[in-house]
Amino acid sequence: MIKELKKCGGFFDVSKKEMKIKELEELVSKEDFWEDQKKARSILKEINILKSWVKPYREIEKNFSALKEFILESKNDQSLLEDLSKELFLLEEKVSNLEIKKMLNGELDDKSCFLSINSGAGGTESCDWAEMLARMYERYASRKKWKMSVIEKVSGDVAGIKSITYKFEGDFAYGLTKSEKGVHRLIRISPFDASKRRHTSFASVDVSPIIDEDIDIEIKPEEIRVDTFRASGAGGQHVNVTDSAVRITHIPTNIVVTSQSERSQVQNKETCLEMLKSKLYEREVLQREEKLSKIGGEKKKIEWGSQIRSYILQPYRLIKDNRTKMETSNIEGVLDGDIDEFVNAYLKEFS
Repeated sequence: MIKELKKCGGFFDVSKKEMKIKELEELVSKEDFWEDQKKARSILKEINILKSWVKPYREIEKNFSALKEFILESKNDQSLLEDLSKELFLLEEKVSNLEIKKMLNGELDDKSCFLSINSGAGGTESCDWAEMLARMYERYASRKKWKMSVIEKVSGDVAGIKSITYKFEGDFAYGLTKSEKGVHRLIRISPFDASKRRHTSFASVDVSPIIDEDIDIEIKPEEIRVDTFRASGAGGQHVNVTDSAVRITHIPTNIVVTSQSERSQVQNKETCLEMLKSKLYEREVLQREEKLSKIGGEKKKIEWGSQIRSYILQPYRLIKDNRTKMETSNIEGVLDGDIDEFVNAYLKEFS
């Protein structure tokens, strides 16, 4: 049976959130609200986040009350009780989702994010694996109804991709995908090997939050190196004939960001600066909170021993997370974007 919602209401601080919404909405109604636009946007965002808690909770509370009445009036009708049990199970899932959301309480967790995938050693095998991961995260973003755009993509020489960077825009995109940081290992019979031998491939995933416009991160011109090059697509065909793609290296930290999705060099540079600011702000927050190990730790080399998760398709079928010990044999589901089990296990372990 579902937990008593009064207890859950205290756990989620619903009443306090409703009081805060009321206070903030009073500020919105004032005539001078938009005089400070940055502050106004921040207040509106806070209201939306608070409502994203309150609305689903109140809907669960309402549905639970209705189900209780139906159960009392069912008069032991077994068929009706079975249907009501299914409804209760669905409500339990919704409460569980709110409990997971409660764990997304970090300073960065509610942000949108950039997610990058880079193939490791292994040539075509690893490029193909990187493309499989890319598809997995595209499907995951679609399930979450996030807005998705490709910032940079480099195709493999034969198949797959060498690297790709996505921009996922949606509530808690960073908080939910930060669990994916690290090296992912695939073991399978290679479709590119005529001898049908088993191969191991690696690809790394990096995630950084997209910071708000009102957060000021200073990047000094002398601290960055800007390189331009010609954006390219599959088969070596150029997207355009000018050096529109941009790569920025932040010299003090050796952080490198690249953008080639826009036709304009100016636009690609702006995107690179946005990514760089996001990575620098994330670095600052992690250092301040001293939670590097909890958020994902230092970036590891793409090789044996550094993987966070293994996807084994041969000789048996299993996906196992090395940090949480969560495992599943639902290979097809996970590669189709159903990674909530792994994300939730990470949040429960490290939040």
